Amino acid sequence: MNEGYYRVKSLLLCLSCGWLLLQSGCMVGPNYHPPEPNVPPEWVGQIGPHGAKQAEKILIQWWTEFNDPNLTSLVERAIESNLDLRQAEERVRQARATLGVVSSGFWPSADATSSYTRNRSGGAAAITSNLFTTGLDAAWELDFFGGTRRSIEAAKADVQASIEDRRDVLVILVSEVALNYVQLRGYQQEIIIARNNLSTQQQSAEVVRKRFEGGFVSALDVANANAQVATTLSQIPVIETSAQQAIYNISVLLGQEPASLLEELSSVSSIPVTPPEVPTGLPSEILRRRPDIRRAEAQIHSSTALIGVAVADLFPKFNLAGSISIRADRPGNLQLSQRAWSFGPSADWQIFSAGRVWSNIEVQKALQQQTMLNYRQTVLTALQDVENALVAYDKEQLRNKSLIDAVTANRKAVAISTELYTEGQTEFLSVLDAQRSLYSSEDALVQSTRNLSTDVIALYKALGGGWDSVSEDVIRK
Repeated sequence: MNEGYYRVKSLLLCLSCGWLLLQSGCMVGPNYHPPEPNVPPEWVGQIGPHGAKQAEKILIQWWTEFNDPNLTSLVERAIESNLDLRQAEERVRQARATLGVVSSGFWPSADATSSYTRNRSGGAAAITSNLFTTGLDAAWELDFFGGTRRSIEAAKADVQASIEDRRDVLVILVSEVALNYVQLRGYQQEIIIARNNLSTQQQSAEVVRKRFEGGFVSALDVANANAQVATTLSQIPVIETSAQQAIYNISVLLGQEPASLLEELSSVSSIPVTPPEVPTGLPSEILRRRPDIRRAEAQIHSSTALIGVAVADLFPKFNLAGSISIRADRPGNLQLSQRAWSFGPSADWQIFSAGRVWSNIEVQKALQQQTMLNYRQTVLTALQDVENALVAYDKEQLRNKSLIDAVTANRKAVAISTELYTEGQTEFLSVLDAQRSLYSSEDALVQSTRNLSTDVIALYKALGGGWDSVSEDVIRK
């Protein structure tokens, strides 16, 4: 079917409907239909009951499940002052303003005009005259083929996409605050463990020194003991650096200078305890909760509507235009009896464009396919995020239990080896090995406890928790 035949056939069809088609919503281009992705019926790494209603309630303000007032305060302050979130809110306002601009094209426009001209003509007997003009011009493009309505439809979808983008920023923000807070508390506990082990090692080094002075051991034991102390001492500044950087991260997330929270957060506190149960709901519910999925769906809607905008360029554009003007030589002489007016319809039909219109239609179709593929990828990524968090949390619980046993055993080994060495029944190397093993297992246990909390945070984030905890009145202004 050639281009000319398609134009003529569609034109005759729409013109036969006339104004009725305009009012009843005759629009070219495909209509939007929500995508229907395939999701599994259950999570592979399910760690608790589905608890759909319970999960919905918990996800709204999931950070309160850690029962840490400091964490709750930081999250609330970040929501109030984070600059990325403020930018996202401005993007929502921008999208809504853009919708207003696009929507104005559906209605008539009118312009009031006024001018003054002073003229002089002739030679020796020149005549000077004044001309005052005022009038009104009006125009209306009749949206017979729905191009303007499709533009409005796309703009509305863009508004929804910007709202979901703001929600996604909120989800990321609260999880980042919580992650940095948990990491900070973990670093602080690592520092405590390092200093406790350093104290024990210093005591052992003092025992070795005294035994060396008494001639019971060689200088090698002294050197090994001093090396152990120096090694542990060298690790503390590294951990302190990480702890301070975590505070800086939290401060910036709250929209403040990096050092503004040093005094508040430098005091040592324990790692927030993970909630006893984390209801996850069903995989199908993630399509409704995750803002990035909802944003991707809105982008499909927008790109689908833009195909209709491109197709509308195949058809003629009909306009109604009119004007009225009044002229006089003085402002006081402006009277309706001296008016001039005009009114009439017009049509503009682009007959030949060297394939530009058809190429633009193909461009919009390709863009729509991209948004559909992006939606599918976003859904797969969301499912992967949840499964990753579930398996990480499940396996970390097993590791944590083993590390608790290891710490208990290593503490006993240190006590026994120290006692035997003091009595001269074993070499100092046994004490060193026991102390190293204890420090390693205690440090690993702290990291594991921190990982349990960060895995739960990652799970809440993957489930899309947190965006509906805040009133959106601020972006409706």
